[in-house]
Amino acid sequence: MMARSFLVLALLGGLVSNLVPAHAQSASSTAKLSAHWEELTASDFREGIHLSQGTCLLPFGILEKHGPHLPIGTDLIDARYAALHAAEQEYAIVFPEYYFGQIAEARHEPGTIAYSRGLQLALLQETTDEMARNGCKKVIIVNGHGGNEHLLPYFAQTQLDKPHDYVVYVFDERTPDHGGPSKKTKIDMHAGESETSKMLVSRPDLVHMDRANNESGADQNRQKIPENIYTGIWWYTRFPNHYSGDGSAATKELGEYQMNWWVESLVKAIREVKADDVSLKLQIEFYEKSTHPLDTQP
Repeated sequence: MMARSFLVLALLGGLVSNLVPAHAQSASSTAKLSAHWEELTASDFREGIHLSQGTCLLPFGILEKHGPHLPIGTDLIDARYAALHAAEQEYAIVFPEYYFGQIAEARHEPGTIAYSRGLQLALLQETTDEMARNGCKKVIIVNGHGGNEHLLPYFAQTQLDKPHDYVVYVFDERTPDHGGPSKKTKIDMHAGESETSKMLVSRPDLVHMDRANNESGADQNRQKIPENIYTGIWWYTRFPNHYSGDGSAATKELGEYQMNWWVESLVKAIREVKADDVSLKLQIEFYEKSTHPLDTQP
């Protein structure tokens, strides 16, 4: 009698499963599947690639001093926090912390890891190539470090040098231009009010607010050349302490607003990238035409 009951329950279970809409089953599977690349088993990774439609996030930070009060890995921590929370809303596989970027301007500060320019580009290329080889045909680089703002667009542009079967997208929005709690400071570029506020959300246990005023984050404006002339030493001439702003002005309320904005913006970007069925096709078309440019018609 008991065996018959189990049989009936099993049949009913199968019937209910068949009645559940496909998108609901997919949502259920997604909810159980980690977005952390390193936490997935090989078979779960395969399923994750399917559920994400081949969309993977590469959170890109750096190892550098962040004023006297924030951890060296602030950019890593914040970028991956944003990526993982966005992936909870729109599933994507999130690559482990990546810190092999541009930070030459902070080589004089303890804890800074600054790689050569050739290695930066070579390692990033091999990383995205390897991600693509594993099914990530849409790689979104989530930038958490202002010093990468020239490196990453250049890297994306160099994807046209030779054929790739995937597309690199650069998402470089971290802080809203307006809205939310009013800010108390005008200079707020590095380890200041905004960045400290976000860390009060992502890792408050690593924030030392009592040290925020131990150094000056004021603009020392020591370079006397026009603003439209660029030099690599510009940052050091203005902020030799590698601190720009006043972290003591930070609040959790500001951090929550800015971090939520970052996550929501990234969720929208993931959805737009998933819906993009043009970039790869045109990229392939470009590669083909670039092999015989004289045949290209105006």
